[in-house]
Amino acid sequence: MITDTFKRTARHRLMMGAGAVSMLLLGCTPATETAAPETASAAEIHERLLTLDTHLDTPVHFGRNGWSMADAHDYATDASQVDLPRMEQGGLDGGFFVIYTPQGELTSAGYAEARAMATQRQREILEMAAANAERLELAYTADDALRIASEGKVFAFQSIENSWPLGEDIGALQSFYDNGVRMAGPVHSRDNQFADSTTGDGRWGGLSPAGRELVAEMNRLGIVVDGSHASDAAIDQLIELSATPIILSHSGPRWAMDHQRNLDDDGIRAVAASGGAICVNSVFLAPFLESEELTAIEERMDAEYRTASPTQQRALVRELRAAQGRAPQQEANFDAFMASLLHLLDVAGVDHVCMGADWDGGGGVIGMRDIAALPQVTARLLAAGYDEEDLQKIWSGNVLRLLRQAEDYAANH
Repeated sequence: MITDTFKRTARHRLMMGAGAVSMLLLGCTPATETAAPETASAAEIHERLLTLDTHLDTPVHFGRNGWSMADAHDYATDASQVDLPRMEQGGLDGGFFVIYTPQGELTSAGYAEARAMATQRQREILEMAAANAERLELAYTADDALRIASEGKVFAFQSIENSWPLGEDIGALQSFYDNGVRMAGPVHSRDNQFADSTTGDGRWGGLSPAGRELVAEMNRLGIVVDGSHASDAAIDQLIELSATPIILSHSGPRWAMDHQRNLDDDGIRAVAASGGAICVNSVFLAPFLESEELTAIEERMDAEYRTASPTQQRALVRELRAAQGRAPQQEANFDAFMASLLHLLDVAGVDHVCMGADWDGGGGVIGMRDIAALPQVTARLLAAGYDEEDLQKIWSGNVLRLLRQAEDYAANH
């Protein structure tokens, strides 16, 4: 059942309407509304904002035995960080639910296995949306997000993390697009047939010939090109080749931690200068401190978690949390996350930063373990001197702009 708080939010947004939400994204106040008082609390401002996250790996849980997006889960006892009750609690209006495929072999058999995996993951996203139709709706355009939020529902875009499942058939992207994909990245943690990874061997020196064709196909369809996980050279080439600005859906500044997955300041400026945006990650803020015990538990979870009974799942999580208590995986905290975000804003500018914390994909820090904690990000940004217009850009406006540019290009070419 929808809570009273959610109903109040729904009524507020329904009265505003999509047009009024659009004006908020532009930093304007509708003529029929009174400007918000300067004394508005951070919580009130956060509730007014249209918020989205560009990288929700939550579909990894959709096929779990007994797990439901509609139920409230606790990070301490469950391995997930996102569900509908916590989206309400954290004021997250929607985001991009990820079709993720871990990188495997570049062979016919590997491509076939990956295609089946990605197709199943998209099917699970569609089934989740159908099962929660009263509270959540699939979004296909930027305007869909505004309309769905104005009706008091969560909007769900789809994205592809790793285009390896396309194999040697770039035309296969059409089917994923037809079923809702509106953002896609060519590569993940290893070089593939399309591009070099930040953590790969540099096989192509950036994009492969097929990768260049893939960019053109994304532009033709109206899919936003995602450069996260691509090598620095590949990102430069994505910027050069894409007819519309690119996004980095879950990346951070190398200033925070000298890791290949992070972008140096020159790279950040290049993305911003091209009109693109970088959505700040909450990973790679501090070294990962693995132990044999943690590694063994994580391997068991990879093998058993989705098909284990709910009781067995809880037991595995108890083991994981206990091991993490004995040997923390990393020491990054909320202050480190905010320092990373503020540096990114300083370098890129407020028109080129967005939110993509990598929830359910390794994201979260001490003091911000799941999306229920998101209002404190807004509070810190306000304290740092950013105003509501700035926050609207960061939380969704910049991403919706990129979506519209991709949509417009596809419609006119």
